[in-house]
Amino acid sequence: MHFLVQVLHWFTTSAHWHGVNGIPHRVAEHLYMSGISVLAAVVIALPVGVWLGHIGRGGFLAINVSNIGRAVPSFAVLVLAEQISGKIGAVPAFVALFLLAVPPIVTNAYAGVRGVDPELREAAAGMGLTGLQTLFRVELPVSLPLVMAGIRTAAVQVVATATLAALLAWGGPGRYIVDGLGARDNVEIFAGALLVAVLSFATELGLGLVQRLLTPRGLRMSRRHRPDVVKNERFVGVDALGPA
Repeated sequence: MHFLVQVLHWFTTSAHWHGVNGIPHRVAEHLYMSGISVLAAVVIALPVGVWLGHIGRGGFLAINVSNIGRAVPSFAVLVLAEQISGKIGAVPAFVALFLLAVPPIVTNAYAGVRGVDPELREAAAGMGLTGLQTLFRVELPVSLPLVMAGIRTAAVQVVATATLAALLAWGGPGRYIVDGLGARDNVEIFAGALLVAVLSFATELGLGLVQRLLTPRGLRMSRRHRPDVVKNERFVGVDALGPA
């Protein structure tokens, strides 16, 4: 109980809410780095996954991108990026977080578009829609929940992992953890970890709401009667991708 009182006192100390080492500034740094990393991954990885799913090829590539992204620790990528770039701070942190965000986006986009009912594609073709029209008017709206789930997963992972950037002189709440370790200040360490946990939880809830709002009402109604889909939509495994 005494420790929790100390943590509460840490958060209510005015000095921790002002300046470059204040909580607002550190949280802004964390969200900025996480945001640009996820945005860059969406811009690059999402079109790749969607297009591979549309043409029905590249399943092997999507599977292996997913496996590599999950197999290589983010800390290892962070160190390698620092060694290759010869820089510390934002550059290696961005590279590591970007590579962390790519796999779930590619995999879910591929599986979402590829998993659209073939009868819907046939119906679209029968109505005279071209391939691109079928993609944007049929496949993407139907696959949107799974595609958005991949972005959501990537964002939560990036927000939770961006703490490691503090090891290479970047900011964010990770600075409290690193500085606390150096000073053997368990209260500051706990406060930094708590901030990261809150940010991750807020990201999960926020993007979950966005995912729900973007999902067509008809799909939301049908998924209520299919709990197996809701349970497995967050990140599609290798078995769900099927053959290339």
